[in-house]
Amino acid sequence: MPDDWKRRIDRLHENLVKLDDPAAWVTEADAVEASYRYPDLLVRGPVFGLAAQNTGGPGAPPGTAAHPWRDGGENGTWRLLRPVASGTPQEARDSLNSFLWFRAKDETGDPRVRRRLLDAVGVLENEPVNEVEVLGCRYRVVRADGFARRGEEGIEPPRPTDPDPGNDVWEGGRRRRWPEVGLVIDPDREEGLMAGAMKLGLRSFTYSGTLYPDQVRRDSELAVEHYPEIALLPVGFSLAELADGRWTPRGALLPSPHDARRALFDGMNEFWPVMYRFDAADRAAHALAAAEFRAAGRADEAQVGDTLYRVCRIERAIRCGPDGPETPRASDLDSWGPMKLHPTMDDDGTLHYEEE
Repeated sequence: MPDDWKRRIDRLHENLVKLDDPAAWVTEADAVEASYRYPDLLVRGPVFGLAAQNTGGPGAPPGTAAHPWRDGGENGTWRLLRPVASGTPQEARDSLNSFLWFRAKDETGDPRVRRRLLDAVGVLENEPVNEVEVLGCRYRVVRADGFARRGEEGIEPPRPTDPDPGNDVWEGGRRRRWPEVGLVIDPDREEGLMAGAMKLGLRSFTYSGTLYPDQVRRDSELAVEHYPEIALLPVGFSLAELADGRWTPRGALLPSPHDARRALFDGMNEFWPVMYRFDAADRAAHALAAAEFRAAGRADEAQVGDTLYRVCRIERAIRCGPDGPETPRASDLDSWGPMKLHPTMDDDGTLHYEEE
């Protein structure tokens, strides 16, 4: 780490004593220690979610009352409607498609309101749009960059101060609770000294190097110009794999350390043997590692042969501009396009399955 950054972190550490909240002090101290142990940021790639802004018209969802986004701004606040965890823009668009369709099905008896919702669904079924406005509310697909920290010990695992709700269920269904749902996207939110340093450091971040195509680099530079502010999201968690001396991401983004532990356990015990057609020896090795991992309780690593699996923490940052959070970039890739997801619905709510 350059000496200049060491001096800055030392100054931030000295300022911790000014905090009145003991829990916040411990969290800040934990973040400072992590910055020494895991000084490098690795780009995990973009993730996508949904945000909503009340424009003041009739029919807007409750809890999203408009007020200025910034001093002198004309736009209301943007509130997260769905987790920023989708791997592609179209996955988030499909989530919006379903949200509006089920709202038309279950939340209104007024044919005129239902028709307006279904018209927006029709747009999403046919066009890869990143924003629709309906019933006094703007809905937007938003983009965030994900980062993992790395040091001499490898990818950073969960910190002791990271929230990890109880009820550590290992079997059966479990509803995941994303702490960001309902959160206002606000670059000016006070989130602590180290978070402030993180936001400051990311303001000028761009994708660089020959690893990235030209269009990706250009879009990244344009984003710095048009979306100069940074809003941080609650930390997420995922899996990383160390094999042949190289760390690679493995698995989806999840809201808590235990959700990631559960994904690792289920992967080793159930899914990976089928997906990768393990032979009997590999199945047995992964099953044994899964059992030992579960028995350890809140462990963050599992070893199978020469491969190490680790639960890791993922930090996410949304760029914001005068009109709110950044939408997907032209260079963000999709695996599929818009499509019809649900049965045709009449204005009176009748469903037509035979037309599918």
